[in-house]
Amino acid sequence: MTTATAPAAATIAPALRRLYLVRFGFALIWAVALFLTGSSIGPVSATLLVIYPLFDVGAAVVDARSSRASRSAPGLYVNIAISLIAAVGLVVAVTSGIAAVLQVWGVWAVVAGLVQLVVALRRRHLGGQWAMVASGTISTLAGVSFFVQALVPGASLSNLAGYALLGGIFFLVSALRLGRNAGGSN
Repeated sequence: MTTATAPAAATIAPALRRLYLVRFGFALIWAVALFLTGSSIGPVSATLLVIYPLFDVGAAVVDARSSRASRSAPGLYVNIAISLIAAVGLVVAVTSGIAAVLQVWGVWAVVAGLVQLVVALRRRHLGGQWAMVASGTISTLAGVSFFVQALVPGASLSNLAGYALLGGIFFLVSALRLGRNAGGSN
């Protein structure tokens, strides 16, 4: 890490660590709630489906504010736009059924995963970003999988719960790595 990036990393890393821990907790609670209510699309599962990308918007706003001067900020603004579009798409999709939800979620997961991959690569100097690189890659692949699942009769929302939980675990790992690297080691 260069001396020019050291002060920025010293302020960004703790903020990211806190944000990543919150994202892990949210993903865990959300995944359990969707698993329990997602056998069909009802009021609770529909609300959960729309809340997830909206939470992503909020997290990206917090992240962008703490990373304003960094090279990752433009990717975060793209993520905000993508997640807002996904939330609107999911509002429409929940009225059309599980296949439509999986299609919208799949497209969102692909695009957001690619953005997450780019942001993580730009933040690699902070340490702890390998988990975000893996998460972005897996999100992209899972998104393709969701789109394909939408073509299968009897598709389920339960895989979305697993997807969110795995993403949350990656946020937890990254938070722990950021905390470990806060002392200056990479």
